[in-house]
Amino acid sequence: MDFHYSVTTDKTIDEAISALEQNLKKNKFGILWHLDLPAKLQGKGVNSYTSPFHIFEVCNPAEAAKVLNYNPLAGYFLPCKITVYECEGKTKLGLPKPTAMIGLLNDPDLKTVAEKVEGILTGVLEDSK
Repeated sequence: MDFHYSVTTDKTIDEAISALEQNLKKNKFGILWHLDLPAKLQGKGVNSYTSPFHIFEVCNPAEAAKVLNYNPLAGYFLPCKITVYECEGKTKLGLPKPTAMIGLLNDPDLKTVAEKVEGILTGVLEDSK
């Protein structure tokens, strides 16, 4: 089982980010944080990585509350991350699978919630490509 789910698109980075934002909102996920990694590295004086790479932390508040109320250790995996980056001239969108992450807790009830969230987020990536 792969720990990640990734898709490739012909969209530009900016077009993919715009589509991602719209599709997350449509599915009741909010963006808590957006990191433009090369810009941050350059701001710290590191100019050796310039390829577009964006990291988003996203959350569905109702699902987050559900898993945290059930097991606070689930917070180690929250919020969910989605990346948008360029590789070999193509724009890619990806995420670590919630089922892979929550599977580390070996709890069937949490796995069910993770499967639901993973289904939504992989759908968001598909709709955003």
